[in-house]
Amino acid sequence: MIASLALGQKADRPRTCFVIGPIGDPYAAHGSSEREAYEHHLGIFEQVIAPACKRYGITAVRGDGIPHAGDINEQICRHVIECDLVIADVSGGNPNVMYELGLRHITGKPTIHIGEAGLLPFDIASIRTIRYQRARSHLTGARKEIESALEVGLRDGFELLTPARVLRGLQTIEGPSSAAESGDTEDEDSPGLLDDFVAIEVGLDEMTADMEAITKTIETIGALTEQTNIEMLDLTQANAPASARLAAVARYAQSIGAPAGELNAVAGDFAERMATLDSGVRAALGLIEVTPLDERGEEAEEFLGQLMALAESAQEGMAQLGSFGTSAGGMVVVSRHLRKPVKDISAAVKQMTSAITCMGEWAGKARALAHSTTE
Repeated sequence: MIASLALGQKADRPRTCFVIGPIGDPYAAHGSSEREAYEHHLGIFEQVIAPACKRYGITAVRGDGIPHAGDINEQICRHVIECDLVIADVSGGNPNVMYELGLRHITGKPTIHIGEAGLLPFDIASIRTIRYQRARSHLTGARKEIESALEVGLRDGFELLTPARVLRGLQTIEGPSSAAESGDTEDEDSPGLLDDFVAIEVGLDEMTADMEAITKTIETIGALTEQTNIEMLDLTQANAPASARLAAVARYAQSIGAPAGELNAVAGDFAERMATLDSGVRAALGLIEVTPLDERGEEAEEFLGQLMALAESAQEGMAQLGSFGTSAGGMVVVSRHLRKPVKDISAAVKQMTSAITCMGEWAGKARALAHSTTE
């Protein structure tokens, strides 16, 4: 729940707290999701976070409450990195929140996770998080838990949560190693930057393999569809009875049943890998961004290239899948036999759409960082 430089090490008393979390849009129409998000998270800040911090003399501020003029993105990054304490609302795994959280974890400074029950991101769900529900009584409980966490941290020191835990989605490394106790400054088994990149690249390689499998499955279903279209055209020209055409549709549905199920399963694997890697990739991108250009090394540049190449491949596959999914949607009115395979195809389209949107954000950031090295 709380991350710091060393287990049991007392930090200077925090005076500033930056709150990262979904913001929403205060100018959106009443009743819109963006306006509701703004009202909800402003309430969490005002009723839970700010009062808990105030009890210990800590000033809390959100990104939309930074008083100074300037580039908002730069200001947020500075607050994330420099503030004594960060409280992060990870509800729903908002991409901007996860990116900022990755930057914060790299610093090793105290961080408290909070999140709405049932909406915790899969890849950081194992990290202790103060959970809240929207009922007033639960918000009061969450405020008290934050106060308790601050009290313990200020008294006993803040627990260690290594940045590698975020970069690789592994379990938290417990406490100082025997090597550290003997005087060594670094655990011999702790991963370095190259180790982290390799671990993430393995996951990206698996996603590339998933994308290839998806493409082949789409081609298989496409070929079966074309074959059935020819058969149906022949039956129509021959004035075949409806029973003959229904039999052809049933055969078609049976032939694409297995490929459609496989497509949905692989798309699910692809989306799950993306969700698992998301915070790690964003944290790695954040680490590259704050690393001087002459210190990045070839591994970082290869990593950026891999992100861009995977996103391009996924976009091409998604174009095929999206087109096929649109045409498949009209098939369900033809026969009940088609409902199950079409359902699988539609589910695959939905999972891939969400995953590739996130992947596009990876690639955009990678492209910007790669471009900065050529300027």
